[in-house]
Amino acid sequence: METMHGLGSDELNLIIHSPGGSPNAAAAIVQYIRSKFSNVVAYVPHMAMSAATMIACASDRIVMGRHSSIGPVDPQFNMQTSLGVRMVPAQAIVAQFEKAKEECRDPAKLAAWAPMLAQYGPDLLVACSNAQELSKQLVTEWLSTWMFAGTENPKERASALAEWLSNHDEFKDHGRPISRDEAVAHGLFVDPLEQNQEIQDAVLSVFHATSHTFAATACAKIIENNIGKAFLKMLNVGFAPQ
Repeated sequence: METMHGLGSDELNLIIHSPGGSPNAAAAIVQYIRSKFSNVVAYVPHMAMSAATMIACASDRIVMGRHSSIGPVDPQFNMQTSLGVRMVPAQAIVAQFEKAKEECRDPAKLAAWAPMLAQYGPDLLVACSNAQELSKQLVTEWLSTWMFAGTENPKERASALAEWLSNHDEFKDHGRPISRDEAVAHGLFVDPLEQNQEIQDAVLSVFHATSHTFAATACAKIIENNIGKAFLKMLNVGFAPQ
């Protein structure tokens, strides 16, 4: 809100560089952006992964370079394991449980599965299923409302693309990069960043400036506009855990 106030236009060029985060946070960001701007172009100078991919899918068009990437939107869960806290794909949790049900028909295999099944809370499988549906639902809704608006069968087209982006079995890893060509091949409206040299220089200059800021300071998050308003989140580097 700080950086979008007073821009004086219903069009937004949104440069996204993010490893992702919460789908609920992405939903709040999209809801606010689309309430203020009728046309949004998302520029991805390097990467917009996970929930950042979801935000890009709420634009009218995406602009990517040859080197740029988006990522899968399959939800992840923080799981406490014997190896510490790990990020585990919701789809993998469900698939592992189905495999356990099949293999535990053999009593000899039950002892091997028992420690893993003990990590499943009372609502974990339902939460995994709901999280998967939420990601697909949001991406489908946003694509059909904006990017695919005016095209033939926008909901069916959006649903197919959301299904692909959220399919952990397809990508195998949540961090797998999806290139511009792959995104176009699956139906996203993506323009090449290289088609306009002036815009490419401007977008990459913003990316390089923020990258240097992250590398040389304690800044962990930057949201900034073209008229000098900015929100910055700093890490407390002086805090020493006890």
